[in-house]
Amino acid sequence: MERLKTRPDFLRAARGIRRVTPSLTLEACPTPQTTGRALRVGFTASRKIGGAVERNRAKRRLREAAAAVLPLSGLAGNDYVLVARPGTLTRDFSSLLEDLGAALAATHLKLASVKDRP
Repeated sequence: MERLKTRPDFLRAARGIRRVTPSLTLEACPTPQTTGRALRVGFTASRKIGGAVERNRAKRRLREAAAAVLPLSGLAGNDYVLVARPGTLTRDFSSLLEDLGAALAATHLKLASVKDRP
Protein backbone atom coordinates (compact mmCIF):
# COMPACT_ATOMS: atom_id res chain seq x y z
CA MET A 1 0.00 0.00 0.00
CA GLU A 2 1.21 3.44 -0.89
CA ARG A 3 0.22 6.60 0.95
CA LEU A 4 -1.65 9.60 -0.43
CA LYS A 5 0.13 12.75 0.66
CA THR A 6 -0.72 15.58 -1.72
CA ARG A 7 -3.83 17.73 -1.62
CA PRO A 8 -4.87 17.07 -5.25
CA ASP A 9 -5.02 13.33 -4.50
CA PHE A 10 -7.31 13.92 -1.51
CA LEU A 11 -9.51 16.30 -3.52
CA ARG A 12 -9.84 13.78 -6.38
CA ALA A 13 -10.92 11.10 -3.90
CA ALA A 14 -13.45 13.52 -2.37
CA ARG A 15 -15.06 13.89 -5.82
CA GLY A 16 -15.31 10.11 -6.15
CA ILE A 17 -17.50 7.61 -4.33
CA ARG A 18 -18.28 8.24 -0.66
CA ARG A 19 -19.66 5.78 1.92
CA VAL A 20 -20.48 6.90 5.45
CA THR A 21 -20.53 4.59 8.47
CA PRO A 22 -20.89 5.44 12.16
CA SER A 23 -17.14 5.40 12.73
CA LEU A 24 -15.62 6.59 9.44
CA THR A 25 -16.22 7.95 5.98
CA LEU A 26 -14.61 6.16 3.06
CA GLU A 27 -13.88 8.09 -0.13
CA ALA A 28 -12.64 6.17 -3.18
CA CYS A 29 -11.73 6.79 -6.78
CA PRO A 30 -9.65 5.07 -9.46
CA THR A 31 -5.92 5.78 -9.33
CA PRO A 32 -4.72 8.07 -12.15
CA GLN A 33 -2.96 6.25 -14.98
CA THR A 34 0.26 8.23 -14.43
CA THR A 35 0.88 6.88 -10.92
CA GLY A 36 0.70 3.14 -11.58
CA ARG A 37 -1.80 0.55 -10.43
CA ALA A 38 -0.97 0.23 -6.72
CA LEU A 39 -3.52 0.52 -3.95
CA ARG A 40 -3.10 3.93 -2.31
CA VAL A 41 -4.58 5.14 0.97
CA GLY A 42 -4.79 8.43 2.87
CA PHE A 43 -6.14 9.48 6.26
CA THR A 44 -7.66 12.70 7.49
CA ALA A 45 -9.29 14.07 10.62
CA SER A 46 -10.72 17.58 10.91
CA ARG A 47 -10.98 19.78 13.96
CA LYS A 48 -14.57 18.59 14.40
CA ILE A 49 -13.03 15.45 15.91
CA GLY A 50 -11.28 17.43 18.63
CA GLY A 51 -7.87 18.79 19.45
CA ALA A 52 -4.55 17.53 18.14
CA VAL A 53 -4.44 14.62 20.56
CA GLU A 54 -7.86 13.34 19.50
CA ARG A 55 -7.14 13.84 15.80
CA ASN A 56 -3.86 11.95 16.04
CA ARG A 57 -5.52 9.12 17.98
CA ALA A 58 -8.30 8.89 15.39
CA LYS A 59 -5.78 8.72 12.53
CA ARG A 60 -3.76 6.05 14.35
CA ARG A 61 -6.92 3.94 14.72
CA LEU A 62 -7.76 4.43 11.04
CA ARG A 63 -4.23 3.45 9.99
CA GLU A 64 -4.44 0.23 12.02
CA ALA A 65 -7.88 -0.59 10.61
CA ALA A 66 -6.65 0.03 7.06
CA ALA A 67 -3.57 -2.14 7.66
CA ALA A 68 -5.85 -4.98 8.79
CA VAL A 69 -8.57 -4.73 6.14
CA LEU A 70 -7.21 -3.14 2.93
CA PRO A 71 -4.57 -5.78 2.05
CA LEU A 72 -7.35 -8.39 2.03
CA SER A 73 -10.29 -6.38 0.66
CA GLY A 74 -8.81 -3.41 -1.18
CA LEU A 75 -8.55 -3.35 -4.97
CA ALA A 76 -5.32 -2.36 -6.67
CA GLY A 77 -5.70 0.63 -8.95
CA ASN A 78 -7.89 2.57 -6.49
CA ASP A 79 -7.26 5.40 -4.06
CA TYR A 80 -8.96 5.28 -0.66
CA VAL A 81 -9.26 8.10 1.86
CA LEU A 82 -10.45 7.29 5.38
CA VAL A 83 -12.00 10.30 7.09
CA ALA A 84 -12.38 10.22 10.87
CA ARG A 85 -15.81 10.79 12.41
CA PRO A 86 -16.61 11.33 16.11
CA GLY A 87 -17.37 7.60 16.40
CA THR A 88 -13.81 6.75 15.38
CA LEU A 89 -12.61 7.55 18.88
CA THR A 90 -15.34 5.81 20.88
CA ARG A 91 -16.27 2.75 18.82
CA ASP A 92 -14.53 -0.51 19.73
CA PHE A 93 -11.93 -1.67 17.25
CA SER A 94 -13.80 -4.73 15.99
CA SER A 95 -16.78 -2.52 15.07
CA LEU A 96 -14.40 -0.11 13.34
CA LEU A 97 -13.07 -3.01 11.24
CA GLU A 98 -16.63 -4.12 10.39
CA ASP A 99 -17.55 -0.57 9.36
CA LEU A 100 -14.52 -0.35 7.08
CA GLY A 101 -15.29 -3.75 5.54
CA ALA A 102 -18.92 -2.80 4.89
CA ALA A 103 -17.91 0.55 3.38
CA LEU A 104 -15.36 -1.16 1.12
CA ALA A 105 -17.91 -3.72 -0.09
CA ALA A 106 -20.44 -1.00 -0.94
CA THR A 107 -17.75 1.11 -2.62
CA HIS A 108 -16.53 -1.78 -4.77
CA LEU A 109 -20.08 -2.48 -5.96
CA LYS A 110 -20.45 1.16 -6.97
CA LEU A 111 -17.01 1.25 -8.64
CA ALA A 112 -17.89 -1.87 -10.65
CA SER A 113 -21.17 -0.34 -11.84
CA VAL A 114 -19.41 2.91 -12.82
CA LYS A 115 -16.73 1.04 -14.81
CA ASP A 116 -19.38 -0.99 -16.66
CA ARG A 117 -21.04 2.13 -18.07
CA PRO A 118 -20.09 3.14 -21.63
